[in-house]
Amino acid sequence: MLSLLHIENIAVIESADISFDRGFNVLTGETGAGKSIVIDAISAILGERAYRDMIRTGTERASVRAVFTEVPQLPWFAENGVEHDPETVISREIHLDGKNICRVNGSLVNVTILHKLGIQLINIHGQHDSAALFDEENHLTFLDSFADNAALRQDYSEKYETVAKLRREINALTMDESEKLRRMETLKYQIAEIEKAELEAGEDEVLEERRKVLQNAEKLSNGMETAVECLYGGDESDGAAGLLAQAEYALARLAKFSDTFSELHDKVSDLMYQVQDAAEEVRDVRDSLSYSADELENIESRLDVIHKLRRKYGTTCEDILTYLDKAKAELDEIEFADDHLEHLKKNLKKAEKSAWDAAKILRENRQETAKSMSARILTELAQLDMPRVQFSCEFTETELTANGADAVAFYMSANAGEALKPLSKVASGGELARIMLAMKNVLAEKDQIGTLIFDEVDTGVSGRAAQKVAEKLRSVAQHKQVLCVTHLPQLAALADTHLLIAKSERGGRTYTSVTPLDKEGRKRELARIIGGTNITETTLKSAEEMLQR
Repeated sequence: MLSLLHIENIAVIESADISFDRGFNVLTGETGAGKSIVIDAISAILGERAYRDMIRTGTERASVRAVFTEVPQLPWFAENGVEHDPETVISREIHLDGKNICRVNGSLVNVTILHKLGIQLINIHGQHDSAALFDEENHLTFLDSFADNAALRQDYSEKYETVAKLRREINALTMDESEKLRRMETLKYQIAEIEKAELEAGEDEVLEERRKVLQNAEKLSNGMETAVECLYGGDESDGAAGLLAQAEYALARLAKFSDTFSELHDKVSDLMYQVQDAAEEVRDVRDSLSYSADELENIESRLDVIHKLRRKYGTTCEDILTYLDKAKAELDEIEFADDHLEHLKKNLKKAEKSAWDAAKILRENRQETAKSMSARILTELAQLDMPRVQFSCEFTETELTANGADAVAFYMSANAGEALKPLSKVASGGELARIMLAMKNVLAEKDQIGTLIFDEVDTGVSGRAAQKVAEKLRSVAQHKQVLCVTHLPQLAALADTHLLIAKSERGGRTYTSVTPLDKEGRKRELARIIGGTNITETTLKSAEEMLQR
């Protein structure tokens, strides 16, 4: 249940704290007062998209904080490493630079993860939901939401994916004869070209390293000569190895006089052996240096061959050899395509039969569900002052698709004696609002979401129908928390909690406030809704009668 909402710097709301209660919560106010802003703030806390335009002019960031009570131990908490608390606190900051900071019980989460929690806490129904009813593409989704068929849909989905995969493989192998010959010739040429080069993995790196040595051979040779002379000595000087040997010999004679000299001798002795080893290594490397113009020319020629292959088949020798393996596999596949194709077609036939069997089982489940859902919707519609309406789910068999082999369309007749027709062709605005409410109420029975928000879903409804809608929402509020934005006095009169959204102007700036109304405040607000800004004794009396009734 949404218990508390704190809004800061969102549009015309500078700061507001809104407390919601159990049961039926109604928000009313003049058009443009900011009712939609409250819904936008709740949407933001649920992980819906938030825009920089939401931020109040002159401020750097907007923020929303919500407290939910009686939150169950949803798997979401463990899956995302967030500590569960029956009193869950969600906050979100929206910055001008586009940055969003979201927290759940103090833990940072991203917007996508927050949205996965939000849809389990609140369900928002707006006017766009009614419009969605017109689109028959959505009707199967509505039906499946009511049906307990997740396991059947999963089973079908796995079988359909097998069919789709086999079809893709068959399409990839199916080509006309001339195209097949062209592709085979291309592959044979590529295979021959790569095999002729007799590449070895890593060969290009070895050759490039050797080329670098050969290109700098003179510098290397001179440097190594200098190093050898420094270590071994020359005509004019002793080398480091010789000097260290002399130092070691001198200290060896002194070592017997003191531990200090003994320690120095050991250190110099270690250095001497290290330098001697290094000197031998340097000399061996110098002696091994050999190069010729012919070797460099051969390497350049070999690298040129590799470079040409690189441009066609990959950036390294490993890539080129991998391409070679793929080309050979593709050539084999094409040459033996007829046999393989026949094998795939047999598998496809079996997979399609299996998918069709699963699709038929899924259809039977949907058809049974459609009967019970239609009956429940008709019951709801009768309670919404549409007793003569007829409603049905019409099925059309299709080819296998990701959702089964069914197309579903909602048909209805709003008046006695009229034939059933597609929903979009017979429902008026007020009827559509009631149908949507009936369906949402039926579907809500299947989920565990504790809070439902209805954002002006009563548009086009008036008179007796409005009263029935109000009574239905209050009935829903007996087992769910209901928040409703409305312009209808019938709905506002039945609220358990009535909140007034009002707009004012101070110092050239617009401010919106949210005020819980007492009995007198509710009476005046109902009178305003009934009669407009001209509140009279008559409208006040009507409002009082509505509250009493």
